Amino acid sequence: MDSSSTSADLIVVGAGPCGLAVGAAARKRGLHPILLEAGAVVNSLVGYPPYMEFFSTSERLELENVPFPTPREKPSRQEAMAYYRGIVRHFGLDVRTYHKVVGVHRQDRSEGSSPGGFRVEVKGPHETPLHFSTPSVVVATGGFHEPNPLGVPGDHLPKVLHYWSEAHPYWDQDVAVVGGGNSAVDAALQLFRVGARVTLIHFQNELDRGVKPWVLPDIRNRLEKGEIQVRWGHRVKAVHPHSVQIEPVEGGEVEELVNQWLFAMTGWRGDRTLLESLDVPFHPETGIPAHDPETMETPVPGLYIAGVLAAGDDANKIFIENGRLHGGQIVQDILRRQGEGSTPHR
Repeated sequence: MDSSSTSADLIVVGAGPCGLAVGAAARKRGLHPILLEAGAVVNSLVGYPPYMEFFSTSERLELENVPFPTPREKPSRQEAMAYYRGIVRHFGLDVRTYHKVVGVHRQDRSEGSSPGGFRVEVKGPHETPLHFSTPSVVVATGGFHEPNPLGVPGDHLPKVLHYWSEAHPYWDQDVAVVGGGNSAVDAALQLFRVGARVTLIHFQNELDRGVKPWVLPDIRNRLEKGEIQVRWGHRVKAVHPHSVQIEPVEGGEVEELVNQWLFAMTGWRGDRTLLESLDVPFHPETGIPAHDPETMETPVPGLYIAGVLAAGDDANKIFIENGRLHGGQIVQDILRRQGEGSTPHR
């Protein structure tokens, strides 16, 4: 083993809320995990809109029963980031930020690991190559690796945006928003309020059922009054520099809308690279990695998944409030496996 190698009871790839949940559960039960994160702690929250509030109440975002006190019912992004930094301190988690995992390889006993163990290759700060050895790996890289493309001509143009931050830059602009879920509704409302001319485009004939109930009266009023234009039952056919072509889902005349920007709120997908490299199969229709929902273990012994990654192509099925529970399931199974004969690395 080279001098840059480090052994750990458990390697967690990703230090988002669900990755931290695995780490906290492991520390609480006497294990010594290392969390490897390509960006900052809870890096997905860093990319959220600055003034965002969570859909969930604070107690549904708590990890391992550590209280998350907030002055309001639904915590803000800033409050959540502070809470999760506190989780790292509270449990003494060994989080290596800006450490990108570039490979996970199974090892046999001759390579210095117990059967079923792994060698994890990492690029640390300044591209420093590092290696870790562990009997168990949890992949908790989230569901926001890359956006679901529109798959139409012109969807690569700079005007097509998949990431929502804030509305101010689009004042007095013609903007199309594609989608009918929470992200699309939030974007449409905020754009309308700063003075953008907004058209909502959705392939269904109504908003998605998961739209926040306290937002529904607002968006419905804007649509009914025509303050936000809507094209129900339409898809984008092509994107041009100064317009977008849309067509009815059930067939009909193509319409061309003049606009400067198009927000494609069509969802995101997780990074399959590490799991595919270890021959973990994915469901051909749902994109869900093969795993035991009771233990979160994949068909590769000692390899687990946690958080949104377990939802496959539908990131709306798993959130922090249910993905946080994966940590306890995984750690319980790791301890069971150790009790059957393996011992943790210190």
